[in-house]
Amino acid sequence: MLNSRLRPLPRRNYPTTINEGPAPAPDFENKNELEEEEDQEDLFSAFLPHLFPDDAPAFHGDPGQHLLYSSPRYGNLDIMVPSYPSSSEKRSEEIAAGLKKEDGTVNQVDKGRKLFAHFLWSAAMVVAEGVEEADMPIVEGEIESEARREAREIWGVRGESVLELGAGAALPSVICALASAKTVAATDHPSSPALSGAITFNTKHNLSNRTPAVSTNISMHPHEWGVLTDAFSAANKGTFSRIIAADCFWMPEQHENLTRTMQWFLSPGGKVWVVAGFHTGREIVARFFETVVRGGFVVERIFERDTVERLEDGGEIRREWMPVREEEGPDNRKRWCVVAVLRRGE
Repeated sequence: MLNSRLRPLPRRNYPTTINEGPAPAPDFENKNELEEEEDQEDLFSAFLPHLFPDDAPAFHGDPGQHLLYSSPRYGNLDIMVPSYPSSSEKRSEEIAAGLKKEDGTVNQVDKGRKLFAHFLWSAAMVVAEGVEEADMPIVEGEIESEARREAREIWGVRGESVLELGAGAALPSVICALASAKTVAATDHPSSPALSGAITFNTKHNLSNRTPAVSTNISMHPHEWGVLTDAFSAANKGTFSRIIAADCFWMPEQHENLTRTMQWFLSPGGKVWVVAGFHTGREIVARFFETVVRGGFVVERIFERDTVERLEDGGEIRREWMPVREEEGPDNRKRWCVVAVLRRGE
């Protein structure tokens, strides 16, 4: 179960500014670091997906919270959820930001607050899981399964140049660096709270002082989709052989801009990974695929996968991608996501 990899870490007073020097690798075996009792609400929330699998959450964590991501390939990772400088750390208040109050007025919030970068999204965990599986070593004498070969074909990043769009907590970027990508660039909107500490913490804290050392060149950059005149865009046209777009599709008015960004940065022969849950509706995701095909891309591979359960042999539960499912409602679509691989048309 995908969500079983994640649980809240005890709430501690982490520094509000991130040390730019080398950070020690996380060591969760040290019990002295975990002396504080975990919040009962956090523990209960962590087990909800097990109790109600059809109600699997699309996102995880509160602004500024730290989550323990247990990777079967790379061990335990401490993932900091992005937060705003004056964040209340109350999810209900963050989600309500910008909505009308009882008196008809609207809360005035900064643009970044509406980008929903202040969560760890399940789609990012799908990408992370895929990259991990592709990087699993083959035991001597083991016959590689078809599922393992497919995972390497879809998700392999060794030696690749990777760009993550709308990175948020940047879990996929961290995992790609651990999987020996050549370079990784984590990007988010210039007003995103992720750029004010979370991405720096997650990359430095989880990648520094590891044995063997991580050789990937990893960097962080602000980027507004469709705006290709900034220094980062000018220096990296056609640079990236893998582009990650995980749950970046909930604003239909940005689909064309997102497509332009993908076309600009993708290298010849490169692939784009599109992963999306249906928490904002299936129609919005289907509209993105229509836009990206008009923008010159070909959908090389596409399917839906269950994010809650797996087959008895550990394989993914999949079904055909469908733009419309008549029998589907808000409840029974939560456990599914769409996974697609895009390439440029001939």
